Amino acid sequence: MGTRCLTVFQDNDGTEIAVLYRQFDGYPDGMGNDLKEFLAPKRLVNGMSGDTSKVANGMGCLAAQIVAHFKTEAGNFYLYPAGARDCGEEFIYTLYPAVGVIHMRVQAGSVTFFGMPGTKQGNMGILYDGPASAFDSDQADKVHKEIRDEIPNDFIEGQK
Repeated sequence: MGTRCLTVFQDNDGTEIAVLYRQFDGYPDGMGNDLKEFLAPKRLVNGMSGDTSKVANGMGCLAAQIVAHFKTEAGNFYLYPAGARDCGEEFIYTLYPAVGVIHMRVQAGSVTFFGMPGTKQGNMGILYDGPASAFDSDQADKVHKEIRDEIPNDFIEGQK
C-alpha cells in the first residue's frame, strides 16, 4: 500500500495553481526530501536574464518545473485541479512564495486505507512550515510521532 501525498502550489496571493498527487513515498523522508533537494538551489524571480537553471519565474513556472522533474513515466504522479483533496493523502506539502524564497508547509493526516479520505486539511497536524531548503525530515518525523495519535480520521469519525 502506498503512502499518498499532495503537493499544492500557491501563488503570491494564496490562490492555488495546481495539485500534484503522488501514489507512493509521500512521507517526509520520501517526498519531503525529494522536494527539498529539488528546491534548495532554486529562487523565485519575476523576469529572467542570464543563467536560468536555478530560478523559477514565479510559482506557475516552479509548478511546471516540478512536474517535469518528477513525471518521468506512467503512474505514481498525477496532476489534479486546484482545490483537489480527499484523494487518500496522508501528507500535504504546500509550496508558496515568501520574498523570493520558496516555502514549504508539511501537514500530516491519519493513515488512510486504499485511497479512502482520511483527515481534512484543516485538521491535519503541521510538521514543518518554513523555507524548503531548511526542511529536515528527521525533525518532521519526530513531530509526527508526537502528534499522530491526536490527528483525527474525519472519514471514520463521520461513519460513527
